[in-house]
Amino acid sequence: MTAQTRWTIGFDADDTLWHNERTFRITQERFAELLADYHAPDHLHQHLLAAERRNLGHYGFGVKGFVLSMIETAIEVTEAKVPASVIAELIAAGQEMLSHPIELLPNAKEAVTALADRARIVLITKGDLLDQERKLAQSGLGDLFEGVEIVSDKTAPVYSRIFGQFGPGPAMMVGNSLKSDVLPALEAGGWGVHVPHELTWEYERAEAPTQHPRFRSIPNLGDLLQLYDELV
Repeated sequence: MTAQTRWTIGFDADDTLWHNERTFRITQERFAELLADYHAPDHLHQHLLAAERRNLGHYGFGVKGFVLSMIETAIEVTEAKVPASVIAELIAAGQEMLSHPIELLPNAKEAVTALADRARIVLITKGDLLDQERKLAQSGLGDLFEGVEIVSDKTAPVYSRIFGQFGPGPAMMVGNSLKSDVLPALEAGGWGVHVPHELTWEYERAEAPTQHPRFRSIPNLGDLLQLYDELV
């Protein structure tokens, strides 16, 4: 590829540009504390994960679905005996998550800023619309993106549609989730760049496609500009 070729580069948001999963883990620990009289943490975790998976088709991704899944699990594991005070604390925990200030990951601002001068930069993320808009506004990165796509799920057709909107040329998706950011982007004909995060939700885990010619993995966003220069 030549340096004149204009790329479209999609960035995931949560746990790629800013921390997210750790607020879920903290709330999940609180959930286990509130229900400690009923079951052990591992048992509660498995029931909560099952509820989250089951409810994705109803509520989608994000804090609101997580809170509803916690409430459903609390009712289930206590045989409908969970005190109203516990339900109230779970709702309050969700509200706190929705107002939690964001913290950019190392090199996130530098990577997006540098590539915005060289390619079409698009934010492609899942989650609650209002929450993702809030986090993007707090991040200070919003003006760098030529487009923002908050989608219900990340699939090959979704990536094909988004990349196609920004004209011809190669496309790349950068994110921490192999399942959502890498594999469907590869299927859509783009490049998939995995940037591992120390915390990854079980639902987002998948086998790395190490033999795929358009797959790359970098330890952090500080290496993304060099990778881009090598590809173009």
